[in-house]
Amino acid sequence: MMSELKRAIDQISKDRGIDRDLLIDTLEEAVRSAVARKHGDTMDIEVAFNEDSGEIEVFEFKVVVAEVHDPVSEISLEDAREHDPNAQLDDEMGFPVNIEDLGRIAAQSAKQVIIQRMRDAEQEIIYEEYKDRMGEIASGIVQRRDRTGWIINLGRTEALLPKDEQIPRERYKRGDRVQAYIIDVLKESRGPQVIVSRSHPDYMVELFKREVPEVADGTVKIMGVARDPGLRAKVAVMSRERDVDPVGACVGIRGSRIQNVVQELKGERIDIVVWSPDIAMYAQHALSPAVITRITVDEEEETLEVVCPDDQLTLAIGRKGQNVKLAAKLLGWKIDIFTESRYGELNASRKGMDQIASVAEISMESFFNAGFESLESIVRASDEELLAVSGLNERKIADIRLAINMLAPEIAALATETGADAANDDTNDTPADGEETK
Repeated sequence: MMSELKRAIDQISKDRGIDRDLLIDTLEEAVRSAVARKHGDTMDIEVAFNEDSGEIEVFEFKVVVAEVHDPVSEISLEDAREHDPNAQLDDEMGFPVNIEDLGRIAAQSAKQVIIQRMRDAEQEIIYEEYKDRMGEIASGIVQRRDRTGWIINLGRTEALLPKDEQIPRERYKRGDRVQAYIIDVLKESRGPQVIVSRSHPDYMVELFKREVPEVADGTVKIMGVARDPGLRAKVAVMSRERDVDPVGACVGIRGSRIQNVVQELKGERIDIVVWSPDIAMYAQHALSPAVITRITVDEEEETLEVVCPDDQLTLAIGRKGQNVKLAAKLLGWKIDIFTESRYGELNASRKGMDQIASVAEISMESFFNAGFESLESIVRASDEELLAVSGLNERKIADIRLAINMLAPEIAALATETGADAANDDTNDTPADGEETK
């Protein structure tokens, strides 16, 4: 007949998914410490689980000596021969210990150790399980709010949805079912701490994998996600097969697939854009729905100068700058947007700046950074003011003045006009109507 202890071990092992040998080791260790607490550490004991009887057996070992100094670890030859007539000096003899004599306290402490070890083992199993599930979607029930966020019951353990991982303006109450993306699993003393997110870009990737078979099997690859959680997102996609339209696959018939993702994210508007290895082409797609007429690429600074028709500016920038912000996040580049008319004005005033910059052997950027946006502004500046431009010295300033005289004499003439105006200003201190005093 199977013993009660053996039945308990088998039951716990099966119910809790804890390794049976680990349980037996834990039990043996608990009994060992209980015996040591009662009889002292000097007692040499061996604890073993007897599979046949289903009981824990404890043996104490004593050395056979001629004269006993320590009755806990030694036994006289005379006493030893009563147990075994063949006993010799220096033999080590084992005697069974009645563990029922351990007393209630020892038994209780053994039980506590077992419970603790079981908890530890269970927590370890849960930790390993969730560590392997990082990057997956988990679903649970909202339990309570604490100062760091919402605690969500995942079944076997709890997860934390921190404030900064929530979708702004989303409201929860106890008992709501919610799903989120596992971003981290921490080992904590009271058990594993699973951290989940609803605002993470990869949560959107996982949602698309769930809704779009082509994304799940890798035919359509998501190349990037930029989110303004709860409001708007841009997802860049590419297809590995020529006859599969990546945008169509993600949107689905009459928007059925994308609609499920939008619903899960409480109405976050999603633009699906086609990824391109050509940054200008990619930017054009990323800035949709706005129409773009020209893009200038600065590879070194990773900056794009984008020109759009005047009536497309609001669309390109988007509400509160959202469209251009998300496009820049998706590309990882800085984007400057101009209307065609503003770009035309800027270009006219910057015309010739590149030639002047090459004469001075410095970049146009150095002029812009010092506040000189056009040839006129350079002409009007004094030599002292021009020395503020990084890389300019007096010799280079003289070269610039000469180059402007040759390249744009009409602009160079401004300098003399400015001088004449200044002289007139000195003679007339009273401001005219509509003018401001300098």
